[in-house]
Amino acid sequence: MTAGHASAASKVNNGSSARRKVVVAMSGGVDSSVVAALLKREGHEVIGITLQLYDHGAATGRRGSCCAGQDIYDARRVAEAIGIPHYVLDYEERFKESVISSFAESYLAGETPIPCVTCNQKIKFRDLLDTATELGADVLATGHYIQRCDGPYGPELRRAADPDRDQSYFLFATTREQLNRLWFPLGGMRKSEVRELARSFSLPVASKPDSQDICFVPSGRYADVIQRLRPGAAEPGDIVHVDGRVLGRHEGVMHYTIGQRRGLKLAGQGPLYVVKIDPERRQVIVGPRECLRISVIELRDVNWLGRPDEAEAAKSGLNIRARIRSTHSPVEAVLELNEADRTAYVYLPGGEHGVAPGQACVFYSDDAPNARILGGGWIVRTRASMGEDVSRWSTASPVASMAG
Repeated sequence: MTAGHASAASKVNNGSSARRKVVVAMSGGVDSSVVAALLKREGHEVIGITLQLYDHGAATGRRGSCCAGQDIYDARRVAEAIGIPHYVLDYEERFKESVISSFAESYLAGETPIPCVTCNQKIKFRDLLDTATELGADVLATGHYIQRCDGPYGPELRRAADPDRDQSYFLFATTREQLNRLWFPLGGMRKSEVRELARSFSLPVASKPDSQDICFVPSGRYADVIQRLRPGAAEPGDIVHVDGRVLGRHEGVMHYTIGQRRGLKLAGQGPLYVVKIDPERRQVIVGPRECLRISVIELRDVNWLGRPDEAEAAKSGLNIRARIRSTHSPVEAVLELNEADRTAYVYLPGGEHGVAPGQACVFYSDDAPNARILGGGWIVRTRASMGEDVSRWSTASPVASMAG
């Protein structure tokens, strides 16, 4: 895609070519930098804002970081290169309270959290959007790979054109009200095209590597972060087989997640997986892989983005595609929705392995490359269905009796 074609694509994605005052969330990476350069070239009044979210000093110069240290410096260099004002906002306390603390509490409760969703939900698309309003901006633009378009019932979210970069799983909690003032100019592009644009704009971050891992856990050692935030919270307990046998001891449930096999230190017991975590009893329950298979998921805090008629149909069962892990493709499912109290049940006729409470389940209209995102929710608990006949769950009238 040439730079000219990319510019046209961003206008289609934004839904308007009228000149606007736009705040761009600049993380210091190539994606948000290209967004700022594209919108500036299209004639919009662009303001770059970078959020300092955590650990400013320790992160300086670290590769693969995000929203701290070198990234702030890189965002400033990009803003200077393209000629836009740039501000750094200290959101460290907000980030610690809304994201990092809830991350630690979730792990201690035996869940497997997704802090990137929480960050988008409570920091970028709530607090930063409020800041953009205070600055008199019409919209907030980000470098996320997702498509926003206007439908007959208001703004819609669709999967990104690049399936390898699609970030819809992490953006399911974005509300319709927020979508009215959000732009995602990269949703119709592939990463290679974005890199090409960065070079054509001569951006100083054109060759910068993408950020990796959770930003405040760069080493991947989640337990270290939780130990620092909640000293003494890790209590030892038993590792228990599903048949009731005590097989060993652990040093804290925060060291384990559903589906985990490595690190159990249960030599001679055969291949075993973590199938459940009971923080109240301080037990890690393990069993063979077939114990991980589930077919019913209960959700809380559901954000609905689908049409009213789809919400009505989902009261008794709506065929959808459900994505229960960010790295997996959506699978056939039936959604039973209670929009009033924002809860839902998702039935998986084919069954899935290793679904963990604390993760998200995201709903899609179909399996098309640009499928609409119907919404999603947080997994509260799951139910196994070993030995049960689940073929009837693939109909449009799912088993309401099983939802109790």
